[in-house]
Amino acid sequence: MKLLLSSQRHYSKLASLNLKTFENPQANAYKIIQYCKSGSLFEAIHVLNSIDWTKLSNKPFFYASLLQTCTKVVSFTHGIQFHTLAIKSGLDTDRFVGNSLLALYFKLGPNFFEARRVFDGLFYKDVISWTSMITGYVKVEKPKKSLELFLEMLGLGIVPNGFTLSAVIKACSELGDLRLGKCFHGVVMVRGFDLNGVISTALIDMYGRNSAVDDANLVFVELPQPDAICWTSIISAFTRNDVYDKALGFFYLMCRIDGLSPDGFTFGTVLTACGNLGRLKQGKEVHAKVITSGLSGNVFVESSLVDMYGKCRLVNQSQCVFDRMSIKNSISWTALLGGYCQNGDFESVIRIFREGEKADTYSFGTVLRACSGLAAVRQGKEVHCQYVRRDDPSLWTVLLGACAASPHSATAERIARKAMELKPDHHLSYVYLANVYRAVGRWDDAVKIRNLMTKRGVGKMPGTSWIET
Repeated sequence: MKLLLSSQRHYSKLASLNLKTFENPQANAYKIIQYCKSGSLFEAIHVLNSIDWTKLSNKPFFYASLLQTCTKVVSFTHGIQFHTLAIKSGLDTDRFVGNSLLALYFKLGPNFFEARRVFDGLFYKDVISWTSMITGYVKVEKPKKSLELFLEMLGLGIVPNGFTLSAVIKACSELGDLRLGKCFHGVVMVRGFDLNGVISTALIDMYGRNSAVDDANLVFVELPQPDAICWTSIISAFTRNDVYDKALGFFYLMCRIDGLSPDGFTFGTVLTACGNLGRLKQGKEVHAKVITSGLSGNVFVESSLVDMYGKCRLVNQSQCVFDRMSIKNSISWTALLGGYCQNGDFESVIRIFREGEKADTYSFGTVLRACSGLAAVRQGKEVHCQYVRRDDPSLWTVLLGACAASPHSATAERIARKAMELKPDHHLSYVYLANVYRAVGRWDDAVKIRNLMTKRGVGKMPGTSWIET
């Protein structure tokens, strides 16, 4: 099978190769492996194109190396071609080749089912195979499947490693199961696993996402030498739990340590903290650090700058940052809309939205909030019609909030029924409807809604920022 080079610029370099070695399969295999180790995929492909590949059909390490290189240089197309070669050679069931295929599909491929087919076809599955699948299920947002596979792995007597445990801890985080996550934390301690970067980051993130920021901090302070990822994780945990002062304090501590450099996610998280605190001076200091770090073009950082300046009531500066962005995504637009909305410029929110730019759940929600601020139910319904097919409960809830500013109780009742149907345990639907009833003097109905909340066990939760960290 002949594999095509994707770039002509490699031919001049390849012309100097010693073609005599092509007659020796062992020399060919060695040369291909060496090219793969150096990340020179195209040179390896040229050697492969120049020989009879069937002479290497019994070399699993040869295919594994090629597949690993495809993953490293982000060449999914070539990876699929090598997968085809491995199938023809009968080596797709080899664990080394299979593990390399799993890495390829999980990191580059859009098809999870193909990865599962590779996994199921392996004659022997080692801890790497199992860990790849467990991690894969977390990646495709199937944490329950991840934990089920982990239990199956334990049942077969396969001992997990640190990467396996970090994956199941992430699954607990996605499920919001703090108790189970603490159990796995205990396993980590009892089994004597090092709190390396992978496990510690997973634990900090799990505690941070489940409102246990003190536990996240305990994990962090026990680390002898936390790396930049761990620092970013604890800063994110503080920000996620509204402990913004500590997030900023840890950021400045991180900046004083030699060898540690904040990345785009670190800066974006800290800018969110500055915005939520209204700390314009510190926000500008962080902006200066972003510029000196060469991360001005990072879309996440720029979106966070738009958000920060908007929350600090510098909407013009927020707009300037937005206008300079070379790449704009739904997060960027949501941040811009949120800034105008927070500063009471609801007309600009609706105007910008009607320009037809990218929008997601949050940006639609921001526009609906603007309609609420203007008591513009008709415009709110018009906006909502563009997104109604998604049946997103948050949008129906925000539309209900728009009704709370107007006397349209019949409309509010219809929207509330839909919102409660989609998410019966969400307190805001009940609160907004009760507010509508009170606004029009239907006090008995307002009391009934409050009683319904109690009956269904729906509790009023503390408010959170519309812009997520």
